[in-house]
Amino acid sequence: MAGYAGKAGANPQEESAGGERRSRQDRLVLAALAHVPFDGWSDLALERAARDCGLPPDAPGYLFPRGVIDAVDHFASLADRLMIEDMQGVPDEEKSRVQDKLHRAVRMRLERWSNFREAVRRGLLLYALPSNVPRAVAATARTADSIWRAVGDSSHDFNWYTKRASISGIYTATLLYWLDDPSDGCEKTWDFLHRSLDGMGRAIKARSSLQKRCAAMMPDLPGILSSFGYQAARRGSRRM
Repeated sequence: MAGYAGKAGANPQEESAGGERRSRQDRLVLAALAHVPFDGWSDLALERAARDCGLPPDAPGYLFPRGVIDAVDHFASLADRLMIEDMQGVPDEEKSRVQDKLHRAVRMRLERWSNFREAVRRGLLLYALPSNVPRAVAATARTADSIWRAVGDSSHDFNWYTKRASISGIYTATLLYWLDDPSDGCEKTWDFLHRSLDGMGRAIKARSSLQKRCAAMMPDLPGILSSFGYQAARRGSRRM
């Protein structure tokens, strides 16, 4: 998710209003979780949640103008924010492997909602509707970025894309595994996550090793390819 600081030059009153609005959205979504198993992610669930947390009856329409899918989107973003906050409370161990930090982040994100797995499941079903797939993809991308930022990654190079793509697949698979895991403490889920992250780590190392070997064997590969393209272009122009 995007950073939490206000926009540069923003009016302090606007920032305060924005913070108050998000606080109300948080309260409404959290209150709705108890109703979703019975009413689904629906207008009725949001109306009952508004009553529970003392908000006006028209609050759901004001806070989530695009309807229930807005509420599900906000729930996903809230989970990302809380995961980052939870990770900030964990002492950083310099010798910890990146995979171990990722494991902790994903596990903390899911464990917080252990009592609301049905609400999470219903949210995924809503995301699966054809009209909501683009929003599901965007939400997954935000979560992947949040996971990497939670473990301290601030890369902006090509690896930014490969890292996010890798953790997106692992997170999604782990989420689906977790939803139906009957084991004590979901230990099977965490074991699955551990194996998946180890596999990702081996793949990254193999790719890095291959890149280094190629660079050592053909240090001027970009120049060679550029020259080849230039010569091909000249030959093509002569034929015209």
